[in-house]
Amino acid sequence: MLASLKKKETYTHYLATLKYSLYCITHPMDGFWDLTHEKRGSIAAANTILIITLIVRIAQLYFTSFIFNTVYWPEINIFLYIASIVFPLALFCVGNWGLTTLFDGKGRLPQIYMATCYAMTPYALIRVPLIFLSNVVTVDEAEFYGVLSGLSLVWVALLIVAAMIQIHEYSVSKTVLFMIASVFAMLVLVFILLLFFSMVSQGIAYFVSMAREIMFRL
Repeated sequence: MLASLKKKETYTHYLATLKYSLYCITHPMDGFWDLTHEKRGSIAAANTILIITLIVRIAQLYFTSFIFNTVYWPEINIFLYIASIVFPLALFCVGNWGLTTLFDGKGRLPQIYMATCYAMTPYALIRVPLIFLSNVVTVDEAEFYGVLSGLSLVWVALLIVAAMIQIHEYSVSKTVLFMIASVFAMLVLVFILLLFFSMVSQGIAYFVSMAREIMFRL
């Protein structure tokens, strides 16, 4: 009985934190402050929003009208397509956390990840109706589709800025500066990862060739 009650409370809390994303996107300054400082959000809800965003992105490939989305299926790799979203998200969170930690940023890595995922909520809310809209509008009405599509990205970008302002307790100008710096930090991380994997692959190739040489001599 106690376990069932605890499970119900956990589920209720999860739904409340997931629903709170709607408040964050309409009241970003208050919403993102309470999200982290008042613990109104959760990593579980953030993961759910990320998964929904990924599903919507994939659904766009399959169901968006060919007028707005030309896809050459032999060249599409779903796993790489998912990685193209998850990997930049991870790089941004790590890069932003690494930089702001050095300059009195108050946000922790889980908070940055959670707030960034919550900020992605408008993407799914706008893009799902756009999938259906793309199949009924004509070429002459394509500008309307493009405006709404761009709106989803602008809204997400503004929400991420608002989230970083509240999490790190920075001014607007300082937040924008560190957002730009985070992009450069992402590039540095990519370079380090490429260098690391290059060294690992060369090391593996060296030991493989050495093993082959030993087997050949034996």
